[in-house]
Amino acid sequence: MRLRHDSRGLRRVSQAAEFGRVAVLYGGSSAEREISLLSGAAVLAALQRRGVDAHGFDPAQHALGDLGRDGYARAWIALHGPGGEDGTAQGALEFLGIPYTGSGVTGSAIGMDKLRTKRLAAAVGVPTPDFIVLRTAADLEVARERLGLPMIVKPASQGSSVGMTRVEKAADLPAAWRAATQHEPVAFAEPWITGGEYTVSILQGAALPSIRIETPRAFYDYEAKYLRDDTRYFCPSGLPADAEQRLAELALAAFDVCGAEGWGRADFMMNAQGQPLLLEINTVPGMTDHSLVPMAARAAGLDFGELVWRILETSLVRTPC
Repeated sequence: MRLRHDSRGLRRVSQAAEFGRVAVLYGGSSAEREISLLSGAAVLAALQRRGVDAHGFDPAQHALGDLGRDGYARAWIALHGPGGEDGTAQGALEFLGIPYTGSGVTGSAIGMDKLRTKRLAAAVGVPTPDFIVLRTAADLEVARERLGLPMIVKPASQGSSVGMTRVEKAADLPAAWRAATQHEPVAFAEPWITGGEYTVSILQGAALPSIRIETPRAFYDYEAKYLRDDTRYFCPSGLPADAEQRLAELALAAFDVCGAEGWGRADFMMNAQGQPLLLEINTVPGMTDHSLVPMAARAAGLDFGELVWRILETSLVRTPC
């Protein structure tokens, strides 16, 4: 069995029974497992409150092949990071013929790869910070000379700021490189951008109101995202209407060139000249009580239950054939 993709298949659903039996995929085995469990639990509860026949399913505890045996009609993917957000789970579901939410295999794989996202985005005119790929120790000196200090060092394909380090002294570069490559072999460095941080959520092909983020931390890291109560969010972000429109256009363009679809998020830094620079896209963003997509949805008049329902509707573009 395989899936047929039909972009015209995205439609509004009025009755929960139309979705059939739904598996909420959460947990998994990535470094973002704990956040995925929180996201998935929130999604599961919201679907059940709306009358959907939804059940939690943790691929770290059950084989994905069990989904077909247990009669699931579709999957709501709440898996974050490698193994769930990178096209792996999407490919398995394609093989099983089970429709799923969000981006397909290609969009998921590219969206998880920050370097390829940046290269593709730049090719269609979406500005992104300069960068140096860190393959050897010699690349650290190249990064210092070209990018200057401070800079930020990142793994190429992790989410939730896992493995990221702000580097202020050249002597700290090797440790930052090691921290990034603990998670995967490929890391890169970007110059430190001192302007404001913004994010644009995307739902069913439309951009939601942008959010401006302020944190007392060095940057919007894992702790600032999920653990602290002093991170501040402004939604609407306060941008003038033309700047808000430009940010939405850039987010949608980045999403499109990467092959992403359905729902997600694009993250930006604003440089000193007021130009937004794309950092990355997220094809399965967090859905916890600290998460940004639910916040943007509220600003657009959608409560959490309606947001989760509309994301489930994105699975309708894939039908077994």
